[in-house]
Amino acid sequence: MTNFLAVERALRTAAPHDLLHAVRAALMAHYDALAVDLLMADYSLSVLQQVTALPHTAEPLPVQTTPEGRAFGSQEPYGQYSAQNNALDLHLPVTVRGDRLGILTVRMPEHLCTRETVAELTDLAELLGHEIVVAERDTDLYLQARRASRLTLAAEMQWQLLPGRACARPEYAIGAQLEPAYDIHGDNFDWSTTAETLTMTVTNGMGEGIQASLLTNLAVNALRNARRAGIGIEDQAALADQAVYGQYRGREYVSTLLLSLELATGRGQVVDAGSPQLWRYRDGSVEKVEFEAQFPLGMFEESHYAAQAFDALPGDRLVFVSDGVYGAAGEGGETYSARALARAIHATALLPAAAVPRAILQELAAYRDAAAEDDALVTCLDWFGRTPTA
Repeated sequence: MTNFLAVERALRTAAPHDLLHAVRAALMAHYDALAVDLLMADYSLSVLQQVTALPHTAEPLPVQTTPEGRAFGSQEPYGQYSAQNNALDLHLPVTVRGDRLGILTVRMPEHLCTRETVAELTDLAELLGHEIVVAERDTDLYLQARRASRLTLAAEMQWQLLPGRACARPEYAIGAQLEPAYDIHGDNFDWSTTAETLTMTVTNGMGEGIQASLLTNLAVNALRNARRAGIGIEDQAALADQAVYGQYRGREYVSTLLLSLELATGRGQVVDAGSPQLWRYRDGSVEKVEFEAQFPLGMFEESHYAAQAFDALPGDRLVFVSDGVYGAAGEGGETYSARALARAIHATALLPAAAVPRAILQELAAYRDAAAEDDALVTCLDWFGRTPTA
């Protein structure tokens, strides 16, 4: 544990851009590591890219077919024997509260890879993840390492607006993904939790490019402003509606689905203000959950929004999709939601929530017309509920 604390201190005192150098030096000094590398998952979650000084020269590693990708997908340490020095490459998930950032690879002498050491290194990889999240306020290094290609300006704005791509608590687990990752413009997801509630929104701003991104940015920040004032989702929708209408006078508007759940009971409310849909997987069956449709935000002046009751049961999986998913047409003209979406949700039933969105979006990419360019958003919420205390 003394070694662990020494590495922890080195991380906490390192400069934001110098985390990899600090953890590498500390692991070599205190754990006799032979080599240390940090890989970041790219925006599409398809490759892992080494954190190096710009310009990046290392080849990206596919998530699907590499030992590093195996550790990333399973979120478990994975050991790979190295041909050098009778060593073992330990691939350790770098994850923050369920949000998968990348992989820390530590080459260790095989005889030092005890269960206790692997456990400590796994915890240090998680600690590194927390430090990376904090460091991103002050350096672009880790964000740059996530880019397999250049983001459009609209996509830059959208990714900076997101809370993360996954989140986990004892009561729930969330995973979300946007495609095309490097050219997204109007779709957005958001969530926030307190000790007693979880609030989620799925948003789709009309239009394309930077105009759609600007519209969505206004709507999401208006919703956050209202939420942070401590008011319910009905008034959150109403205030965001006024903000969007005040700027665009009904020329442009935002489709939004808002959900609020009590962590203790699973009871909640929904405001359906436009195109995003909610599908539920329960007891082996998939169904679309229908709500009373209300006007999108900003379509008319001073629209009134009414919340509808909604209950989540332990074991429920809730899948939110934008119209770029359920409305996508295949080569035969049939929309994805007609049958394929339910099959995709059922086929991913055994995956953790963080892995579900990308899996569904991969199925969608194989289904829809190759020329389709609409944004596609999938957010998955696994509801576990709160275990009563004695």
